[in-house]
Formats: sequence, structure tokens, C-alpha cells
Amino acid sequence: MTDWRDQLSAAQRQALTRKTMPKWTEPMLATLTDARFSADDWIFERKLDGERCLVFRRKSRLHILSRNRQDLNDTYPELVRALSQEGPEHYIVDGEIVAFEGRRTSFSRLQGRIGIDDPDAARASGIKVYLYLFDLLYLDNADLTGLPLRRRKQLLRRCFDFKDPLRFTAHRNECGEAYYQEACDKGWEGLIAKRADSPYVHSRSKHWLKFKCVKRQELVIAGYTDPQGSRIGFGALLLGYYHHKQLRYAGKVGTGFDDKTLKQLGETLKSMQQDDCPYAETPNQAGKDVHWVKPTLVAEIGFTEWTADQRLRHPRFVGLRHDKAATQVVRETPE
Repeated sequence: MTDWRDQLSAAQRQALTRKTMPKWTEPMLATLTDARFSADDWIFERKLDGERCLVFRRKSRLHILSRNRQDLNDTYPELVRALSQEGPEHYIVDGEIVAFEGRRTSFSRLQGRIGIDDPDAARASGIKVYLYLFDLLYLDNADLTGLPLRRRKQLLRRCFDFKDPLRFTAHRNECGEAYYQEACDKGWEGLIAKRADSPYVHSRSKHWLKFKCVKRQELVIAGYTDPQGSRIGFGALLLGYYHHKQLRYAGKVGTGFDDKTLKQLGETLKSMQQDDCPYAETPNQAGKDVHWVKPTLVAEIGFTEWTADQRLRHPRFVGLRHDKAATQVVRETPE
């Protein structure tokens, strides 16, 4: 692909910035909204239930990095191999690593790969993963983030052959409401609406919006209760989020765990115990059998709604997240 600049308009060529490839760049993040709309200047992509990543390639050097800059090469060696066998020599791409349960992407299934740091163990897990690419940030010594999204996606499509396990993230034009209903009917997590002419910014933006079919929230694990009866590991997790740099109580979750998770996570939590309550205010609802832990683990939690006193209703554990620092977890509210 030697002539990709010839496809650009004069204004788009001026928007290119020649620069050395950075070792890291912050990803663009979407804003949660309750609005559902259709518009000819927006595109709509399937919201994937996986692990966000950026791929940096400098000739033979290739790194897959998580949102918090963890190197994922040994966790997903088949993706490293696929990326090394096609595409240009210098690029930064944005994407999502997923595993499937039937036709739906499943973060719970991906849990079996997250955290593995041995390539042989990763391959032996039996969990197939795929990398969906949806944006191109850098190509051939040029920063593309100032180009319109549609153009960046067109260039991305030309860069790769997209043979499994690499996949291009398709989109639909204009018909956001109909596509959202289709997504919910299929059991997807939702859609991402993106302004088609928007540049790529390294922060959260209202030019990317989340249309969620189900409510999910990242929350910090601040403690746990003792198991009761025949249950192993722990009873429930105490959850929280940061508000003005203080950890606030969000409730307990006691469902969504299998025996393997109860045992492994229980052992991890015991090793993290501390005497002091990590919340800004000790919750009265915590109970007497609570063990406080260092608030460093982040859990993905499904729920039905927030109550008037800022607690989760009907929470369900989905999995642990390793791609976000606990101190970055805030309550996500629609704008």
C-alpha cells in the first residue's frame, strides 16, 4: 500500500502529521447515553464484550497493549502471529479481543485467557480468540488521528487481509435505532455510535457514544464476606467506585460465580486482606463477617439499575478486568 496518501483530499493531507511512532497513546473512549437515534453523519458498530487493546508495530517489533499498558503478547500469541504475517510495517491500530459463546462475544469466556502469561498455556486453554480492528491511528510515519473516522476506517480496511483471527469491525450507516433493536434482540451488549467525520482523540468523547442493551459497570472490590453452608471461597464481594478520589460503597454481589472462581478469587482476596476499611465511610450494610482488602481488583458487574441510595440492584459478577486501574473506576451515568 504505497499510494494511500493519493486517496486523500488536499484538506485531509494537510491534517496528516509526520511524527515518530509513540511507544504509547491513550485510547479514545465512548460516553454512555440513554439516547437512541439515527443520523446520516453517524456510523454504528456492534459493541464487543471483550478486552480493548492497541497494537503497535515497528517492522519486526510488535506489541499488543491493554488499556493500562499491559503487554498482552504472551496472553494472545496467535494474534501476534497473525498480525506479524500481514499488514504494513509501521502502524498503530485500535481494537477489541474477544471470545465467543455461540454467536455472542463473551467476556466471561475470555476470562479463561485473561491473565495467562505463558504462550503455551494460552494456546492449550482451548479458548479461541479473535481481534476485531476498528480504527487506524498511525501509518507509515504519519499520525492519522486528525483524519475523519470514515477515512481512517477505509485505510484500515486496505491495510489487512482480515483472515481469522483478525477481523474488520463492520458498521452500518444512519439507521441507529433499528440496528440497536436488532442488537438487543440478538443478545448483544449494545452498539457504539460514532460521528463519521470525527478525529481520534486520546480521551473520553461525546463523538463516540455507547448504546447499551444491558447495564454493566466496572467496580472496585473492597472486601468480601465469609462463605455460608457448603459454599467455598467467599460469600459476597463488597463493591465500590471513586468519587472525588474517595471510594464509595456500591453494594454487594454474591451471584455469577462458579466454584473455580470462588476458590481462586477467594485465595487471592485472602492474600490482599488489610485491617483498615478502604471506603471513605464504612458502610452500615457491610455486616459483621467482612474482610477488607486492598482496593486494587476491578470486577465487571451486571445489574438492573441503581437505587435511590446509590446501590446496585440485582448485581451479578461477570468477571475480573485487568485492563483498567482501580483508581480510574467511577460510576458511569448516561449523559
